[in-house]
Amino acid sequence: MLTGIFIILLFFALGEALAWLTGGFIPGSVLGMILLFAALCMKIVKPEQVKPVARFLCDNMALFFVPAGVGIINALDILSRYWQAVLVSCAVSTVLVIIVVAGLQQWQENRKEAKTTASTTDAGTGNKEAIPERPETVSCRAENNTASDL
Repeated sequence: MLTGIFIILLFFALGEALAWLTGGFIPGSVLGMILLFAALCMKIVKPEQVKPVARFLCDNMALFFVPAGVGIINALDILSRYWQAVLVSCAVSTVLVIIVVAGLQQWQENRKEAKTTASTTDAGTGNKEAIPERPETVSCRAENNTASDL
């Protein structure tokens, strides 16, 4: 568990340093997550090393929203002045996220379907290979029941 805490904090610190070097255009915590993701993908960090800490952080995620909620309450006078802009930006960003996710999902499904079709087709002739059919299920019950058996 201590190793996992160290790894997560190390990537957080690397992200913060990178954000400081680049002028803070992207938050350091986001850069740290991207670096940790890259390290996990390249098998530099093993998922088993960070899984217990990640599970703990995810289980207690509600606590991380308390400071954001307090910040919103403190900025209530600003929000009350610009509530229309906040409402429109929330609605537009929600619709855009739904559209992008739906498009990506459709693209992935089409790609998977094309891969499946290509793998079942013969490369030279274009003939589909015979896909074995699923056998019919056989009932284990005897069909000669009498009225007394029911």
